[in-house]
Amino acid sequence: MTTALAFAPPLRATSRSTAEDDVWATMRAEAEAALIEEPLYAGLVQATVLDQRRLAAALAHRLAHRLGDGDLSRLTVRDLCLSAFEADPQAGSHAVRDLVAIRERDPTCRRYIDPFLFYKGFAALEGYRVAHWLWHQGRATLALHLQSRISEVFGCDIHPAARIGSGVFIDHATGVVIGETTVVADDVSILQSVTLGGNGKESGDRHPKIARGVLLSVGAKVLGNIRVGEGAKVAAAAVVLHEVPAHTTVAGVPARVVSRLKPGEEPAQSMDQSFGFGDGI
Repeated sequence: MTTALAFAPPLRATSRSTAEDDVWATMRAEAEAALIEEPLYAGLVQATVLDQRRLAAALAHRLAHRLGDGDLSRLTVRDLCLSAFEADPQAGSHAVRDLVAIRERDPTCRRYIDPFLFYKGFAALEGYRVAHWLWHQGRATLALHLQSRISEVFGCDIHPAARIGSGVFIDHATGVVIGETTVVADDVSILQSVTLGGNGKESGDRHPKIARGVLLSVGAKVLGNIRVGEGAKVAAAAVVLHEVPAHTTVAGVPARVVSRLKPGEEPAQSMDQSFGFGDGI
């Protein structure tokens, strides 16, 4: 599974460990508590988390449960996921950083087990990572099948050839579309109904390049092979047709720069969707 743009340390040190063993141990403890809290869900929690030896196996089990269908059985999907995770030594760290991103940025998220079991943005992103691996193995048919299933089940359409980094938060996920030649770097936050699309029928490299730490707000559309600079903020419903300078806020149709961010401001981390001069997006 390839990565996007240049990888570097996270934009800031999070208050929670990104070590896979630490997150897995915390999630298992949360699962034990969930057994007591909700006995009706005990079977799924036991099978998905507590019966698994490691995070990758648990994730493969959960994705298979949600994406298996009449065309591909759950067992087949699980085996595909395990093959992808075992082939990529960074797969575990990607999933952990994605989980930590949700835990850090979503005020409704109080446990790792909640996005792991229920958040469709997380499931869509980790399912995409399996499809991306299949695509680069020359198994386009299976990759496109997974893309289709992810779109059907989660309402989030990510082409398997797109390149997406880690520490990425896709909030709600409904209506998110990410095109074939899109590149999304680390530490990006994407809200519902965002489109990273082409600008017509041109072929080749035709989709956006999203740099580290960008916040793409509700319904933002970024169209064409253009770059959104590091730490930029794209306002809700903005239509971006030209390059976005780093550390700026753009808004409107077509989008234009409406403010510059303060030094050290990290919009993808703070999820602050204001313009910077008192107006909400």
